[in-house]
Amino acid sequence: MSENISELSGRKGLDNNLFDKLGKASVKNGTPDKEELQRLANDFLMGNAIIYGASSFYDFMKPENKGKKAYVCNGSACLCAGTQELVYQKLKEQYKEEEIGHMTCLGRCHENSAFHIAGKNYSGGELNNLPSIITKKHGNEDHYNVGSNGRHALTLDYEGFEKHYAILKETLSTEASNILKEVKKSNLRGRGGAGFPIGLKLESCRNEDSDTKFIICNADEGDPGAYSDRYLLEERPHSVLFGMIVAGYVTGANHGILYIRAEYPEAVTTIESAIQELKSNNLIGKNINGSGFNFDFKVIKAQGAYICGEETALINSIEGQRPEVRVRPPYPAQQGLFNKPTVVNNVETLAALHYIINNGGEAYNKLGTEKSTGTKLVCLDSFFNKPGIYEVEMGTHLSTVVNDLGGGFKKPVKAMQIGGPLGGIVPISKIDDLTIDFESFAQQGFLLGHASIVCIPEDFPMMKYIEHLFDFAQYESCGKCFPCRLGTKRGQEMATKALNENYKIDRVLLEDLLDTLEKGSLCAHGGGIPLPINNALQYFNEELKQYFS
Repeated sequence: MSENISELSGRKGLDNNLFDKLGKASVKNGTPDKEELQRLANDFLMGNAIIYGASSFYDFMKPENKGKKAYVCNGSACLCAGTQELVYQKLKEQYKEEEIGHMTCLGRCHENSAFHIAGKNYSGGELNNLPSIITKKHGNEDHYNVGSNGRHALTLDYEGFEKHYAILKETLSTEASNILKEVKKSNLRGRGGAGFPIGLKLESCRNEDSDTKFIICNADEGDPGAYSDRYLLEERPHSVLFGMIVAGYVTGANHGILYIRAEYPEAVTTIESAIQELKSNNLIGKNINGSGFNFDFKVIKAQGAYICGEETALINSIEGQRPEVRVRPPYPAQQGLFNKPTVVNNVETLAALHYIINNGGEAYNKLGTEKSTGTKLVCLDSFFNKPGIYEVEMGTHLSTVVNDLGGGFKKPVKAMQIGGPLGGIVPISKIDDLTIDFESFAQQGFLLGHASIVCIPEDFPMMKYIEHLFDFAQYESCGKCFPCRLGTKRGQEMATKALNENYKIDRVLLEDLLDTLEKGSLCAHGGGIPLPINNALQYFNEELKQYFS
């Protein structure tokens, strides 16, 4: 973290954001040209190396992205489904090989065969419509199951703008400290994986003395297999925006930033339209509804970097710095974006605030379990008979999700990776032992995370999946700390050699590597990847022992 660069970036304000300008400079050719990078360096009083170092980090700004016209999803769900080689071959019939790139998880895990062309995502049978897609004569509508097993807090039917925001006017006439009390009563814990109570984050930021504060919606959590953020951004945008306004009111923040994944282009359009609706109804801007509270939004389009799901890397990214993880303390609530107090929460966490404010913190607290209150969105991939998104109360048995909501599996499955690439690999034998809550998963040696479920079929080699996880981790590492930068690469090399050469992995060496990653990494990216690897070694030793000496 460079405090000076943060100040230089922030002096022009959000309307002249450096990262935003870098993204726009990349639209025409897939990467900004040298002249534009020089101009931005001069304009923001920064060195050329800082500007180039930042822009060259991202998938959709780096020089290698120049001339790309189509992208193939290489997320875990599509990999396990085995659909992407055909996607690539079909795209090669329409494009040169050098014009085809990759995107990591387009959120089309419910049907796979996912690809991206001209700012839009496609999947499933759309592969058969490539000619009309390329000529822009074909739409890209997407449909998946949405359901629940009880109370609705996030999947409630949208009642319309007036009814949805009626409670906001009352909220803004209530003392902000009382609103915070309701949020704390709910014991809502962050839905991005860490499970930190949002009430404590809001209170910490509220207690900071600063004229400028920020609320950031982290919509860049790109766990392969998870598409709940996409659902909320595209189908329930006003729940997300409402939550950000309330968070701003509680903390005294006047700026809300939505940092939305490049892989979710449709979400950007939907959110921008919803913000315009708020403007038309005078519910954002200066002195909202005569309350004396000012709040406005800025949408920033991310450019392809999984590490930006980590809150401090995301903050660096918005500032136009290389998105490396920051050492804490200081925490963002004290010193975040542009060195100002900042609250960062993921999409699902913020969206839950509408139910809490509308029904009271106590009502939300009564849902779920004592320590994991409320509901959780669970994403099911294409191996289920009824793939889609399901809202369940915390504490719901995993078997209920798999068998009742998901309808069981279409074909034999040996394990499920739950909670993204850093989540645990859960063997089928453990389905009856787990419930959907933070404590159950932690006690059993797994991680709830985003609660996305990626199925690993019986005929998919577990060593190949381990290689995939290491490859993902080394590619997406920010590179700041050497345990992650080097350790993930060494893990990928060992797995690849074991699969393709007459090479046996030294188990003690691998265990030492995993221990170093877990204990020595700055953040959960390097520190989290040992969990699924260790799960695989524990539960699939018989299958894997041929690869070890």
